[in-house]
Amino acid sequence: QVQLVESGGRLVQAGDSLTLSCAASGGTFSLFDLGWFRQAPGAEREHLARISGGGGRIDYNPSLRGRFTISRDNAKSISYLKMSSLQPEDTAVYYCAASLVYTAIESQYESWGQGTQVTVSS
Repeated sequence: QVQLVESGGRLVQAGDSLTLSCAASGGTFSLFDLGWFRQAPGAEREHLARISGGGGRIDYNPSLRGRFTISRDNAKSISYLKMSSLQPEDTAVYYCAASLVYTAIESQYESWGQGTQVTVSS
């Protein structure tokens, strides 16, 4: 099972961009499909984007309207989530997760990071 650690979350202003990182260890990184999720206060966790093990397949939650970009560097065992035009409603804890199945379904992800807080002020 792979271990995941997110980083990069911080307080930003509306309209800013921010890139989150997800560093993996303990497994063969390229075997795992990766997903990024977020959970806002009082809300359910929401799938944002996913990328296949080799990076050739990517899908996004349509609600993001093209503002977020997922990527991965298998040589470094890191995934990135680049976020642009951030708004206060993007405030949430952001998580990365690993799965052997290419899916948006939260329960099918086997490993989760601890999350990183992103706060967007108006």
